[in-house]
Amino acid sequence: MHRAIRRWAAGSAVALAVAFPAIAQQGPRYDPKTEVTIDGTVEEAKEISKGGGQAGMHALVKTASGTFDVRLGPADFWKRHGFELAKGDSIQATGSKVKSGESEILIAREVRKGDKTVTLRDASGVPAWSRGRRSQ
Repeated sequence: MHRAIRRWAAGSAVALAVAFPAIAQQGPRYDPKTEVTIDGTVEEAKEISKGGGQAGMHALVKTASGTFDVRLGPADFWKRHGFELAKGDSIQATGSKVKSGESEILIAREVRKGDKTVTLRDASGVPAWSRGRRSQ
């Protein structure tokens, strides 16, 4: 009996790991309760690729209260919208300020540069590129 339970538990763990690999790989999640808006200057904007996965856009944004690592979503989403960020750009970013390891990051929901705005997520944090599936 104990052997059967152990086999079932081991099999279930393997099945979950295979069926839901994204769960283990997900980082911080968007939390609407921690939403803030920052105004600042882009210090650096770059694509970051993790382990052969989809490249994501990041920006380091210097504000009056410090520098934020702003997570901007998939690089291909940005390319499709023709929205580019470069060092020295003045932007306003609204997003969820959350912990990632030892530091705080901003998971962007909306970014404004001049008269152009790109909306990355809806008010509850569902990414525009996910077609209703919640991620990040």
